[in-house]
Amino acid sequence: MTNAQPPRFAARLNAFKIGAAAYWPGKNTITTADLLARAATAGLNAADLNYPDHFEKDRPGDLVRVLDDNGMVLNGMAMRYYTDPGYKLGAFTHPDPSVRRAAIDETKRGLDVLAEMGGNLMTLWMGQDGFDYSFQMDYARAWGETIEAMIEVADHNPDLDIALEYKPNEPRAFALMPDAATTLLAIKEIGRDNTGVTLDFAHVLYADEMPAFAAALVARHSRILGVHLNDGYGKWDNGLMVGAVHPIQTVELLVELARIGYDGALYFDTFPDHSGLDPVEEARTNVEVVERLRRVATRLVDNADLQAAIARQDAPRTMRLVQAAILP
Repeated sequence: MTNAQPPRFAARLNAFKIGAAAYWPGKNTITTADLLARAATAGLNAADLNYPDHFEKDRPGDLVRVLDDNGMVLNGMAMRYYTDPGYKLGAFTHPDPSVRRAAIDETKRGLDVLAEMGGNLMTLWMGQDGFDYSFQMDYARAWGETIEAMIEVADHNPDLDIALEYKPNEPRAFALMPDAATTLLAIKEIGRDNTGVTLDFAHVLYADEMPAFAAALVARHSRILGVHLNDGYGKWDNGLMVGAVHPIQTVELLVELARIGYDGALYFDTFPDHSGLDPVEEARTNVEVVERLRRVATRLVDNADLQAAIARQDAPRTMRLVQAAILP
Protein backbone atom coordinates (compact mmCIF):
# COMPACT_ATOMS: atom_id res chain seq x y z
CA MET A 1 0.00 0.00 0.00
CA THR A 2 1.76 3.12 -1.23
CA ASN A 3 0.31 6.57 -1.52
CA ALA A 4 1.59 7.11 -5.07
CA GLN A 5 -1.59 5.64 -6.54
CA PRO A 6 -5.12 4.98 -5.28
CA PRO A 7 -5.59 1.54 -3.74
CA ARG A 8 -7.54 -1.24 -5.35
CA PHE A 9 -10.63 -2.15 -3.33
CA ALA A 10 -12.36 -5.51 -3.57
CA ALA A 11 -15.00 -7.19 -1.43
CA ARG A 12 -16.63 -10.52 -0.73
CA LEU A 13 -18.64 -10.91 -3.91
CA ASN A 14 -21.33 -13.24 -2.53
CA ALA A 15 -22.48 -10.49 -0.18
CA PHE A 16 -24.04 -8.78 -3.19
CA LYS A 17 -26.66 -11.53 -3.38
CA ILE A 18 -28.40 -9.86 -0.41
CA GLY A 19 -31.72 -8.40 -1.49
CA ALA A 20 -31.47 -10.06 -4.89
CA ALA A 21 -35.24 -10.21 -5.40
CA ALA A 22 -35.60 -6.46 -4.93
CA TYR A 23 -32.46 -5.55 -6.88
CA TRP A 24 -33.16 -7.89 -9.81
CA PRO A 25 -36.98 -8.18 -9.82
CA GLY A 26 -38.18 -11.15 -11.81
CA LYS A 27 -34.67 -12.55 -12.35
CA ASN A 28 -34.52 -16.22 -11.38
CA THR A 29 -30.79 -16.82 -11.74
CA ILE A 30 -28.16 -14.45 -10.36
CA THR A 31 -24.82 -14.89 -12.11
CA THR A 32 -21.30 -13.88 -11.18
CA ALA A 33 -21.53 -11.22 -13.87
CA ASP A 34 -24.56 -9.77 -12.09
CA LEU A 35 -22.71 -9.70 -8.78
CA LEU A 36 -19.72 -7.95 -10.32
CA ALA A 37 -21.90 -5.27 -11.88
CA ARG A 38 -23.64 -4.61 -8.57
CA ALA A 39 -20.33 -4.56 -6.66
CA ALA A 40 -19.02 -1.89 -9.04
CA THR A 41 -21.81 0.46 -7.95
CA ALA A 42 -20.27 0.44 -4.45
CA GLY A 43 -17.04 2.01 -5.68
CA LEU A 44 -15.08 -1.24 -5.83
CA ASN A 45 -12.45 -1.34 -8.57
CA ALA A 46 -11.13 -4.90 -8.12
CA ALA A 47 -12.61 -8.35 -7.61
CA ASP A 48 -11.69 -11.74 -6.21
CA LEU A 49 -13.45 -14.73 -7.73
CA ASN A 50 -14.06 -18.06 -5.99
CA TYR A 51 -13.19 -21.25 -7.82
CA PRO A 52 -15.13 -23.23 -8.83
CA ASP A 53 -18.25 -21.51 -7.42
CA HIS A 54 -18.16 -18.30 -9.47
CA PHE A 55 -17.64 -20.16 -12.74
CA GLU A 56 -20.68 -22.43 -12.65
CA LYS A 57 -22.73 -20.16 -14.95
CA ASP A 58 -20.04 -17.82 -16.30
CA ARG A 59 -17.08 -18.47 -18.58
CA PRO A 60 -13.67 -16.93 -17.77
CA GLY A 61 -13.53 -14.86 -20.95
CA ASP A 62 -16.99 -13.45 -20.35
CA LEU A 63 -16.04 -12.45 -16.79
CA VAL A 64 -12.92 -10.68 -18.06
CA ARG A 65 -15.18 -8.55 -20.28
CA VAL A 66 -17.59 -7.89 -17.42
CA LEU A 67 -14.74 -6.73 -15.21
CA ASP A 68 -13.46 -4.41 -17.92
CA ASP A 69 -16.93 -3.04 -18.67
CA ASN A 70 -17.37 -2.14 -14.99
CA GLY A 71 -13.96 -0.54 -14.53
CA MET A 72 -12.69 -3.39 -12.37
CA VAL A 73 -9.55 -5.53 -12.45
CA LEU A 74 -9.11 -9.12 -11.34
CA ASN A 75 -7.29 -9.04 -8.01
CA GLY A 76 -7.09 -12.82 -7.82
CA MET A 77 -8.98 -16.00 -7.09
CA ALA A 78 -9.65 -18.15 -4.04
CA MET A 79 -10.25 -21.89 -3.87
CA ARG A 80 -13.46 -22.91 -2.11
CA TYR A 81 -13.10 -26.55 -1.10
CA TYR A 82 -15.35 -26.19 1.94
CA THR A 83 -18.46 -25.69 -0.21
CA ASP A 84 -18.07 -29.27 -1.48
CA PRO A 85 -19.35 -31.82 1.09
CA GLY A 86 -16.86 -34.32 -0.33
CA TYR A 87 -14.09 -32.33 1.37
CA LYS A 88 -15.73 -32.35 4.81
CA LEU A 89 -12.84 -34.40 6.26
CA GLY A 90 -10.23 -32.35 4.47
CA ALA A 91 -8.96 -31.48 1.01
CA PHE A 92 -5.19 -31.89 1.12
CA THR A 93 -5.46 -34.02 4.30
CA HIS A 94 -8.48 -36.20 3.50
CA PRO A 95 -7.98 -39.83 4.63
CA ASP A 96 -8.90 -41.03 1.13
CA PRO A 97 -5.94 -40.49 -1.25
CA SER A 98 -8.30 -40.19 -4.23
CA VAL A 99 -10.00 -37.20 -2.57
CA ARG A 100 -6.63 -35.59 -1.86
CA ARG A 101 -5.72 -36.05 -5.53
CA ALA A 102 -9.05 -34.54 -6.59
CA ALA A 103 -8.39 -31.46 -4.41
CA ILE A 104 -4.93 -30.96 -5.88
CA ASP A 105 -6.18 -31.40 -9.43
CA GLU A 106 -9.08 -29.01 -8.83
CA THR A 107 -6.62 -26.43 -7.51
CA LYS A 108 -4.53 -26.81 -10.65
CA ARG A 109 -7.63 -26.25 -12.80
CA GLY A 110 -8.30 -23.10 -10.79
CA LEU A 111 -4.75 -21.92 -11.43
CA ASP A 112 -5.20 -22.53 -15.15
CA VAL A 113 -8.36 -20.39 -15.16
CA LEU A 114 -6.55 -17.70 -13.17
CA ALA A 115 -3.75 -17.59 -15.75
CA GLU A 116 -6.30 -17.58 -18.61
CA MET A 117 -7.91 -14.48 -17.10
CA GLY A 118 -4.57 -12.70 -16.70
CA GLY A 119 -4.50 -12.90 -12.89
CA ASN A 120 -1.57 -13.94 -10.73
CA LEU A 121 -2.81 -14.53 -7.16
CA MET A 122 -4.51 -17.65 -5.81
CA THR A 123 -5.55 -17.65 -2.14
CA LEU A 124 -5.88 -20.93 -0.25
CA TRP A 125 -7.85 -20.98 2.99
CA MET A 126 -7.61 -24.54 4.26
CA GLY A 127 -10.39 -24.35 6.85
CA GLN A 128 -11.51 -27.92 6.20
CA ASP A 129 -7.99 -29.29 6.73
CA GLY A 130 -7.96 -29.85 10.46
CA PHE A 131 -9.49 -32.00 13.18
CA ASP A 132 -12.23 -31.99 15.80
CA TYR A 133 -11.17 -34.69 18.29
CA SER A 134 -8.10 -36.03 20.00
CA PHE A 135 -6.87 -39.19 18.29
CA GLN A 136 -8.75 -38.25 15.10
CA MET A 137 -5.78 -37.21 12.96
CA ASP A 138 -2.25 -38.42 12.38
CA TYR A 139 -0.72 -34.97 12.75
CA ALA A 140 2.67 -35.74 11.20
CA ARG A 141 1.08 -37.45 8.20
CA ALA A 142 -1.45 -34.65 7.67
CA TRP A 143 1.24 -31.98 7.89
CA GLY A 144 3.44 -33.85 5.44
CA GLU A 145 0.58 -34.35 2.99
CA THR A 146 -0.25 -30.64 3.17
CA ILE A 147 3.32 -29.63 2.42
CA GLU A 148 3.56 -32.11 -0.47
CA ALA A 149 0.27 -30.85 -1.92
CA MET A 150 1.34 -27.22 -1.60
CA ILE A 151 4.62 -27.94 -3.37
CA GLU A 152 2.79 -29.59 -6.25
CA VAL A 153 0.35 -26.70 -6.47
CA ALA A 154 3.11 -24.06 -6.33
CA ASP A 155 5.12 -25.87 -9.01
CA HIS A 156 2.13 -26.13 -11.36
CA ASN A 157 2.73 -22.56 -12.58
CA PRO A 158 5.63 -20.75 -10.88
CA ASP A 159 4.48 -17.45 -12.43
CA LEU A 160 1.40 -17.48 -10.19
CA ASP A 161 1.53 -16.55 -6.51
CA ILE A 162 -0.02 -18.87 -3.91
CA ALA A 163 -1.17 -17.16 -0.70
CA LEU A 164 -2.01 -19.12 2.45
CA GLU A 165 -4.75 -17.52 4.53
CA TYR A 166 -4.70 -18.73 8.13
CA LYS A 167 -7.50 -18.96 10.68
CA PRO A 168 -7.58 -20.76 14.05
CA ASN A 169 -10.65 -22.87 13.31
CA GLU A 170 -14.01 -23.11 11.52
CA PRO A 171 -15.32 -25.27 10.06
CA ARG A 172 -12.98 -27.70 11.85
CA ALA A 173 -12.39 -27.24 15.59
CA PHE A 174 -8.64 -26.96 14.97
CA ALA A 175 -7.03 -25.87 11.70
CA LEU A 176 -3.59 -27.02 10.57
CA MET A 177 -2.79 -23.40 9.62
CA PRO A 178 -4.10 -21.51 12.68
CA ASP A 179 -1.69 -18.58 13.04
CA ALA A 180 1.16 -16.61 11.50
CA ALA A 181 3.99 -18.68 12.98
CA THR A 182 2.60 -22.05 11.88
CA THR A 183 1.86 -20.72 8.40
CA LEU A 184 5.40 -19.35 8.10
CA LEU A 185 6.77 -22.76 9.14
CA ALA A 186 4.75 -24.32 6.33
CA ILE A 187 6.01 -21.79 3.79
CA LYS A 188 9.59 -22.45 4.88
CA GLU A 189 9.07 -26.18 4.29
CA ILE A 190 7.34 -25.62 0.96
CA GLY A 191 10.42 -23.69 -0.13
CA ARG A 192 8.95 -22.01 -3.18
CA ASP A 193 9.41 -18.34 -4.07
CA ASN A 194 5.83 -18.00 -5.36
CA THR A 195 4.25 -18.53 -1.94
CA GLY A 196 3.23 -16.07 0.76
CA VAL A 197 0.48 -15.11 3.19
CA THR A 198 -2.90 -13.42 3.04
CA LEU A 199 -3.59 -11.58 6.29
CA ASP A 200 -7.24 -11.41 7.35
CA PHE A 201 -7.69 -8.80 10.10
CA ALA A 202 -10.46 -10.69 11.94
CA HIS A 203 -8.61 -14.01 11.62
CA VAL A 204 -5.50 -12.39 13.11
CA LEU A 205 -7.52 -11.08 16.07
CA TYR A 206 -9.12 -14.50 16.43
CA ALA A 207 -5.62 -16.01 16.61
CA ASP A 208 -4.87 -13.66 19.53
CA GLU A 209 -2.32 -11.76 17.45
CA MET A 210 -1.69 -8.06 16.90
CA PRO A 211 -2.27 -7.35 13.17
CA ALA A 212 0.73 -5.06 12.67
CA PHE A 213 3.04 -7.51 14.45
CA ALA A 214 1.75 -10.37 12.29
CA ALA A 215 2.40 -8.25 9.19
CA ALA A 216 5.96 -7.51 10.33
CA LEU A 217 6.67 -11.21 10.94
CA VAL A 218 5.28 -12.27 7.58
CA ALA A 219 7.23 -9.57 5.75
CA ARG A 220 10.42 -10.63 7.54
CA HIS A 221 10.11 -14.33 6.71
CA SER A 222 7.95 -14.39 3.57
CA ARG A 223 5.68 -12.02 1.61
CA ILE A 224 2.30 -10.43 2.27
CA LEU A 225 0.38 -11.29 -0.88
CA GLY A 226 -3.10 -10.25 0.25
CA VAL A 227 -4.82 -8.19 2.93
CA HIS A 228 -8.42 -8.73 4.07
CA LEU A 229 -9.81 -5.85 6.09
CA ASN A 230 -12.78 -6.26 8.42
CA ASP A 231 -13.24 -6.24 12.19
CA GLY A 232 -14.50 -8.32 15.07
CA TYR A 233 -14.38 -8.94 18.79
CA GLY A 234 -11.67 -11.60 18.63
CA LYS A 235 -13.93 -14.47 19.69
CA TRP A 236 -14.79 -15.62 16.17
CA ASP A 237 -14.85 -14.37 12.59
CA ASN A 238 -17.46 -11.61 13.01
CA GLY A 239 -16.76 -9.98 9.63
CA LEU A 240 -17.77 -6.50 10.83
CA MET A 241 -17.14 -3.31 8.89
CA VAL A 242 -13.60 -1.94 8.95
CA GLY A 243 -12.72 0.03 12.07
CA ALA A 244 -15.96 -0.84 13.87
CA VAL A 245 -14.12 -2.21 16.92
CA HIS A 246 -10.37 -1.76 16.40
CA PRO A 247 -9.70 1.51 14.55
CA ILE A 248 -6.30 2.09 16.19
CA GLN A 249 -5.10 -1.43 15.39
CA THR A 250 -6.34 -0.95 11.82
CA VAL A 251 -4.32 2.27 11.50
CA GLU A 252 -1.26 0.53 12.93
CA LEU A 253 -1.62 -2.23 10.34
CA LEU A 254 -1.94 0.34 7.54
CA VAL A 255 1.19 2.08 8.81
CA GLU A 256 3.07 -1.23 8.84
CA LEU A 257 1.86 -2.10 5.36
CA ALA A 258 3.06 1.28 4.10
CA ARG A 259 6.50 0.69 5.63
CA ILE A 260 6.65 -2.78 4.12
CA GLY A 261 5.67 -1.37 0.73
CA TYR A 262 2.54 -3.46 0.25
CA ASP A 263 0.77 -2.27 -2.89
CA GLY A 264 -1.80 -5.02 -3.39
CA ALA A 265 -5.56 -4.75 -3.13
CA LEU A 266 -7.46 -4.20 0.10
CA TYR A 267 -10.24 -6.78 0.22
CA PHE A 268 -13.26 -6.31 2.48
CA ASP A 269 -14.02 -9.76 3.87
CA THR A 270 -17.12 -8.61 5.71
CA PHE A 271 -20.54 -10.14 6.32
CA PRO A 272 -23.43 -7.73 5.82
CA ASP A 273 -25.52 -10.92 5.61
CA HIS A 274 -25.39 -11.34 9.40
CA SER A 275 -27.36 -8.15 10.03
CA GLY A 276 -29.22 -7.93 6.74
CA LEU A 277 -27.33 -4.79 5.72
CA ASP A 278 -27.47 -3.28 2.26
CA PRO A 279 -24.24 -4.72 0.76
CA VAL A 280 -23.65 -1.70 -1.47
CA GLU A 281 -23.92 0.78 1.40
CA GLU A 282 -21.81 -1.49 3.61
CA ALA A 283 -19.06 -1.65 0.96
CA ARG A 284 -19.23 2.11 0.38
CA THR A 285 -18.80 2.63 4.12
CA ASN A 286 -15.75 0.37 4.14
CA VAL A 287 -14.20 2.31 1.26
CA GLU A 288 -14.85 5.65 2.96
CA VAL A 289 -13.52 4.52 6.33
CA VAL A 290 -10.37 2.98 4.86
CA GLU A 291 -9.66 6.11 2.84
CA ARG A 292 -9.87 8.13 6.06
CA LEU A 293 -7.70 5.68 7.99
CA ARG A 294 -5.14 5.61 5.17
CA ARG A 295 -4.85 9.39 5.39
CA VAL A 296 -4.19 9.03 9.11
CA ALA A 297 -1.61 6.32 8.43
CA THR A 298 0.10 8.58 5.89
CA ARG A 299 0.53 11.26 8.55
CA LEU A 300 1.92 8.76 11.06
CA VAL A 301 4.22 6.59 8.96
CA ASP A 302 7.12 9.09 9.01
CA ASN A 303 6.17 10.97 12.18
CA ALA A 304 9.47 11.53 14.00
CA ASP A 305 7.82 12.19 17.35
CA LEU A 306 5.89 8.96 17.12
CA GLN A 307 8.98 6.98 16.17
CA ALA A 308 10.92 8.46 19.08
CA ALA A 309 8.12 7.59 21.50
CA ILE A 310 7.92 4.03 20.13
CA ALA A 311 11.68 3.68 20.55
CA ARG A 312 11.21 4.50 24.26
CA GLN A 313 8.07 2.31 24.49
CA ASP A 314 6.37 5.45 25.77
CA ALA A 315 2.76 4.30 25.44
CA PRO A 316 1.14 7.48 26.86
CA ARG A 317 2.96 9.60 24.30
CA THR A 318 2.18 7.28 21.39
CA MET A 319 -1.50 7.15 22.36
CA ARG A 320 -1.72 10.95 22.48
CA LEU A 321 -0.09 11.26 19.06
CA VAL A 322 -2.15 8.52 17.42
CA GLN A 323 -5.45 9.58 18.93
CA ALA A 324 -4.78 13.20 17.98
CA ALA A 325 -4.32 12.02 14.40
CA ILE A 326 -7.51 9.94 14.47
CA LEU A 327 -9.58 12.36 16.54
CA PRO A 328 -8.35 15.87 15.66
